Amino acid sequence: MATYQEFIQQNEDRDGVRFTWNVWPSSRLEATRMVVPLGSLFTPLKERPDLPPIQYDPILCTKPSCRAILNPFCQVDYRAKLWTCNFCFQRNPFPPQYAAITEQHQPAELIPQFTTLEYTLTRATCHPPVFLIVLDTCMDEEDLQAVKESLQMSLSLLPPNALIGLITFGKMVQVHELGCEGCSKSYVFRGTKDLTAKQIQEMLGIGRGTAQPHAPRGPQGVPQQHHQLPSNRFLQPVHKCDMSLTDLLGELQSDPWPVVQGKRPQRSIGAAMSVAVGLLECTYPNTGARIMTFIGGPCTQGPGMVVDDELRHPIRSHHDIEKDSVKYMKKAMKHYEGLANRASNNGHVIDIYSCALDQTGLLEMKYMSNYTGGHMVMGDSFNTSLFKQTFQRVFSKDQKGEFKMAFGATMEVKTSREIKLSGAIGPCVGTAIKGSNISETEIGIGGTSAWKLCGLYPNSTLTIFFEVVNQHNAPIPQGGRGYVQFITQYQHSSGQKRVRVTTCARNWADAGINIQHIAAGFDQEAAAVLMARMAVYRAETDDGPDVLRWLDRMLIRLCQKFGDYHKDDPNSFRFSECFSLYPQFMFHLRRSQFLQVFNNSPDETSYYRHMLNREDLTQSLIMIQPILYAYSFNGPPEPVLLDTSSIQVDRILLMDTFFQIVIYHGETIDQWRKQKYQDLPEYENFKQLLQAPLDDAQEILQTRFPMPRYIDTEAGGSQARFLLSRVNPSQTHNNMYAWGQDGGAPVLTDDVSLQVFMEHLKKLAVSSST
Repeated sequence: MATYQEFIQQNEDRDGVRFTWNVWPSSRLEATRMVVPLGSLFTPLKERPDLPPIQYDPILCTKPSCRAILNPFCQVDYRAKLWTCNFCFQRNPFPPQYAAITEQHQPAELIPQFTTLEYTLTRATCHPPVFLIVLDTCMDEEDLQAVKESLQMSLSLLPPNALIGLITFGKMVQVHELGCEGCSKSYVFRGTKDLTAKQIQEMLGIGRGTAQPHAPRGPQGVPQQHHQLPSNRFLQPVHKCDMSLTDLLGELQSDPWPVVQGKRPQRSIGAAMSVAVGLLECTYPNTGARIMTFIGGPCTQGPGMVVDDELRHPIRSHHDIEKDSVKYMKKAMKHYEGLANRASNNGHVIDIYSCALDQTGLLEMKYMSNYTGGHMVMGDSFNTSLFKQTFQRVFSKDQKGEFKMAFGATMEVKTSREIKLSGAIGPCVGTAIKGSNISETEIGIGGTSAWKLCGLYPNSTLTIFFEVVNQHNAPIPQGGRGYVQFITQYQHSSGQKRVRVTTCARNWADAGINIQHIAAGFDQEAAAVLMARMAVYRAETDDGPDVLRWLDRMLIRLCQKFGDYHKDDPNSFRFSECFSLYPQFMFHLRRSQFLQVFNNSPDETSYYRHMLNREDLTQSLIMIQPILYAYSFNGPPEPVLLDTSSIQVDRILLMDTFFQIVIYHGETIDQWRKQKYQDLPEYENFKQLLQAPLDDAQEILQTRFPMPRYIDTEAGGSQARFLLSRVNPSQTHNNMYAWGQDGGAPVLTDDVSLQVFMEHLKKLAVSSST
């Protein structure tokens, strides 16, 4: 019998699913007492190169209120050619093309190892993807040149049939025509005016109603079919216009409007985004499209403005938001959220690449990436490898040479009748699809049984929350199982429509009698990420201290429910192995930049939260509790505790926080390095020791998206703060002279250490009064 740990890992590798509980409590009452909600982390497009290509449509249950898809858990009568749906128990006949099936000759969807299967719909029409570049020209020459080069490079990476368009903005917004040879032509909009979609369509002469009168203006001169011609002027296939677009990008100048000393450039991001969303809305609704926005500063005029153009007025900070002295924030948020909703309704993705030394307004614009599954990338300058490499990775391909991006996905969830859906948290929006399995208690985005993900990647991960609705007095028969089916329909980067189906089953247990079975199936890693997402979701609307109090309360309740202890005796407290890491995840989550806004700007907080809500379990855990490796002469590199005691003078440490890779040289190692021992032939082993962490860091830098910031520092260096602020401060300036301390570096902080945190937790858990 495999251990639960192996079972969990196996399921994640096969189906991309991690449940917080792998044995489910069989009644609503017991489920609410489990503290951590029943939920799953689901990665719809987890890379599975071994999946067979299925070129036919899936078979659906014939019951109109069910429509679940045939899967290995269905019971099949091979003689009568019938199958019984495992969700609603309806008996369904197989279609005629399944006449030859027998127990020996099964179709792929009934074979047990294919609980996840991908169908390619052959009847659906193929659409090439659309890429619309929205480029800020209020930048200095160096930055603008770097973006232009990155964009010219990206043209060669796009599929030749993809459509591409270009909008540039500064004080004005310009929509460039790509169809005209020899002279560049663009339509100019005022940056201070908020235009409706209808006005934009009329001014550009596009959209169904206006296609005819403007037809002669098209590059061909003859009106084509009703819908085809208008979009052609602004969105052209790459193979037709890559030369003229390369030239056009090359000739782009910085915004010509003069900037008075002491003022910010006039930048109309809000108006430019309105035009971009309006252009795609009326030319390619419900087709895979990306708006790639490059911004070098905040919006200073027109709709979506986040700060005025006076440099003496700084952009809002967390402190200003707390005091509610934010003049433009709410109005700007409303504008960008409106655009995000329009884009997500049409299945369009919005990426934001923001590179500037000051904030650019990601706090207000976050909805555009969060609702549409777009990328959000934050850097200091476009002229850095961090941006250039990250942008190149947007177009990375898998083993089959296909883009790792999918468009316009809808993920529907079917459940057994004992479970209902509370909601989802992730890079998605809710839909109007209402199944019978919707719970009244909402967590995250609820009130629906399907969610829309306009942009989807192999690592995009959603958190789905379930509610057990089975009543306490209606027991589930022994050996019963609960089922969940995830059906993800999406447009593949090749234009094909595909459906990925994942079906999971878990056993029910009566928590009154078999609480130890349920406890043994607890997945503490999935639970930590799920609670982190819930906390971040709450932090968007609640006060920081309230969220921390809620997290603490949940942790104390979990310890009381599953800990082993005598009342009022903290020393007797024991936690079984499958819960032992959970408290330290919560300790690091409380200290993390997701919940502590001190020393972070509102833009940085939005960026960090955006990443936590979309990455898979492994990457999310690294964000919550960074990984620390030690390199020394005492043996091979080894993972060490994220603790001050790990900081030794004769060690090199490599810390991966997902956003940064920090290499820290201990004091002795640093002195040797400064004396250049590594250059002497007799100290070859020292040279290798210095090189080892660099090679490992390089490996992470090569693969991660977005590329992390690389920091090389030493004991006493100013950048050592990145490491010191994340380790558990078991040694501080208050107790550094305590007896029996072994090495380590004291951290100057008043933060509580994990040891003190655990002592207090045990006290509260065993106390009869809490």
